[in-house]
Amino acid sequence: MVYFTSDLHFCHDKDFIWQVRGFESIDEMNAEIVRRWNEIVYPDDDVYVLGDLTLGNVEEGLKLIAKLNGYLHIIRGNHDTDTKANRYLELSNVVSVEFATIYKYKKAIFWLSHYPTITANYDDDKPWAKHLVCLFGHTHQEQPFYNDNPYMFNVGMDAHNCTPISIEKIIETIRNKKQELNNEKTKENANV
Repeated sequence: MVYFTSDLHFCHDKDFIWQVRGFESIDEMNAEIVRRWNEIVYPDDDVYVLGDLTLGNVEEGLKLIAKLNGYLHIIRGNHDTDTKANRYLELSNVVSVEFATIYKYKKAIFWLSHYPTITANYDDDKPWAKHLVCLFGHTHQEQPFYNDNPYMFNVGMDAHNCTPISIEKIIETIRNKKQELNNEKTKENANV
């Protein structure tokens, strides 16, 4: 199985991170992210983490990352310094660390970036899989789509109950959003 996530913010002891996520403390958030992650991700799964894994106590953050199931493919975020990137690569569950990359799944192509990036127009009639879809984090928004654009999908912890999201669920959610937008367009055209 393949999963995506972003913005774990392990050890980032600021209440605007852990409190907004519904936790009583940074320690509770750290432990709960590891628990929820390992509840759904198996050791042989691949997980693309789109940045900002840990802040503050980096040593403790690295220990928490090492506890996560799966093979981690890390896309660097704004808080992932060169020093941290090198430390991530020392962990046995980390496969790679990059700034951004392309991920292909069946007929779909995804742009993996920490930042939301406009990669396609959503007002044309091509099937969704004919577009380059941006998977991103960084924004800490609770909504899965950036500005209601079905081709800009937020995989961040804040949008998915502090768990990674599977590629299948991402595709299903994009298809549903595209259908919703098509239905709205049809209603608008009928009212003209």
